[in-house]
Amino acid sequence: MRKKLFDEIPCLEGERLVLRRITEEDRDALWEMAHSNIIYRYEPTYLLEQQYTDMDQLFQDLYGKYFEGKQNLFLGIFLKDDPTELCGLAEFYDYRDHIHMVSIGARLREKYWKSGIGTEVAKLMADYLFNETDIEIITASTMVDNKASAHVLEKNGFTSTNRIHKEDWGHAESTDAYRWFL
Repeated sequence: MRKKLFDEIPCLEGERLVLRRITEEDRDALWEMAHSNIIYRYEPTYLLEQQYTDMDQLFQDLYGKYFEGKQNLFLGIFLKDDPTELCGLAEFYDYRDHIHMVSIGARLREKYWKSGIGTEVAKLMADYLFNETDIEIITASTMVDNKASAHVLEKNGFTSTNRIHKEDWGHAESTDAYRWFL
């Protein structure tokens, strides 16, 4: 029997990357990342790392109430060659145990854009979900204007509904987004 998504906080290892639990040592890089308007221009306004001013409380809640409540699972994205350098965040969210479905997303620090890291992150996440957990459906959402994230999903075999959905991403008006499935 395959494990449930929230049975453990995994450590995923790829060709160039390691996706692992974020620790106190990642505090400064996470703070810098969470306060970058460029990184978050294609993201919802309510992402957890942006809602906290107290980083100690954020770390407690990431692996406390959000993980234990089966709401979100966050993994830091690190280069194997430099395991202390936080490249970004990988997130599993919108978990629906009864239909074995979860959504995935990632955000990278700007200096790691266009490096192939996003593609490897999505592959690691999908491989983990399909090979080690009971997840059968993986979804993702991208803003219509976010061509780079759409390309990452396409390279990993995701299919878009090719229909624009109005989604609540916390902006003044609904956000035009594509839904993706794997």
